[in-house]
Amino acid sequence: MRTSRARRAGTERATGAERAGGTGEGAGAEGGGGRQWARADATRQALLTAALRVFADRGYADAGIAEIVERSGISVGSLYHHYGGKAGLYVALWEDLTEEQEASAAQAVSAARRDGESDPIALFIEGARAYLRVCWERREAARLFLAGEGPSGSSLMRRSRAQHWIAQNTKLLRGPSGDVPAGRPEQVLSLVLTTVIGEAGREIATAENEAEAAEIIDEVCRILIRLAR
Repeated sequence: MRTSRARRAGTERATGAERAGGTGEGAGAEGGGGRQWARADATRQALLTAALRVFADRGYADAGIAEIVERSGISVGSLYHHYGGKAGLYVALWEDLTEEQEASAAQAVSAARRDGESDPIALFIEGARAYLRVCWERREAARLFLAGEGPSGSSLMRRSRAQHWIAQNTKLLRGPSGDVPAGRPEQVLSLVLTTVIGEAGREIATAENEAEAAEIIDEVCRILIRLAR
């Protein structure tokens, strides 16, 4: 289970300790702070891992705080301190997955550009392929969110992220003119392509094995190319 924000916070504290340097009281204090952040990160990861398993087994509505606490081995007080309750755990898991999907897609597009690729559709396909691979690699979490369950406001949260993805894809598909406002046909095309990717993610997350997931990804990318051109 990844906790990117917690990891960034821990890294920032560790960097501060390195700047202090040497030995002595100041360095010892920073070192203690680094250990404290590491423990907090481990606590958050244990809670998120347990929450994901309980949500997957019970569904969000029937998942109980008591079972999450029992599976994680972390106190209920720590759970409320870090996440505020069941809804906070759900949101943290969702943010963790969507951040990884977005980062993987962006990295794939950047790598393709460094290799000399400039065709907007080819770049879009590289990003889509990376996104879909994360749907398989993080399939337990992907299945949870694709099921549509969640706390109050989660549907709005998902809709907002979908709109963000559509806007990003529209800009990518427009290539060098991406900063110019898109026309209606371009907006609709991006909407259709993004919707196809989202539905494909559902199928990939429920694939029987990695080979089947890879086959679906390849076929989806072929369909996306035909639609985009």
